[in-house]
Amino acid sequence: MTEKAVRLARRSFFSRLGIVTILGAPTAVAAAARAGSAGDSHWQAARHDQDDWLDKVPGQHRLVFDTTMADGLGMALQFAGNYYTANKNDYGLGDNDLAVLIIVRHKSTSFGYNNTMWAKYGKHFAEHANFTDPKTKEAPSVNVYVTADSGSAQAGRMDGLLKRGLQLGVCKMATRNIAGMISRAAGTSQDAVFDELSQNLLSNARLVPAGIVAVNRAQERGYTIVHGI
Repeated sequence: MTEKAVRLARRSFFSRLGIVTILGAPTAVAAAARAGSAGDSHWQAARHDQDDWLDKVPGQHRLVFDTTMADGLGMALQFAGNYYTANKNDYGLGDNDLAVLIIVRHKSTSFGYNNTMWAKYGKHFAEHANFTDPKTKEAPSVNVYVTADSGSAQAGRMDGLLKRGLQLGVCKMATRNIAGMISRAAGTSQDAVFDELSQNLLSNARLVPAGIVAVNRAQERGYTIVHGI
């Protein structure tokens, strides 16, 4: 058999096996190996040190509420209370078994500040949030969600939930915007007002780089999101 005939016979043999030859070397096995290796790769979220606090909140179950409006925050507080109650009554779980986080951003941001700030800047907060005191129909001088006798349907509920372990993520970008609004009206330094607000957050509250970023990072670390409120 001639050399050409031998090459043709070899090519026919490998073709029946589903192997392609290039310069006489079978390459299908190598190609399949490469394809398998590529198929094994999978996406995984990057981790950043500034988000590690999300993993330090105790709890077997993780839940995050994304709020952008004052009324939405009120509903989030109600649902968070239901979450604690149902898990206790029907699963026998304690507060430390539940990692519950509420993000306050956009127009719900100012409800992450304490009553000292509301007494001082309540008018500005109310203007920013498009919110009025449910009792007086005017700008409130207290954080209605942490003050028991505020007249809000959720009066004092946030304070009770914070004592049970609820965590708050307060939008840093919105806080800076609010500080700018106050400083322009009062003729003061935006940085000074920002620092003042940052130092007067509610208990279990922390500034996050941006509320929307915190929502994303929480989901990537296993928190189920509740949105649309």
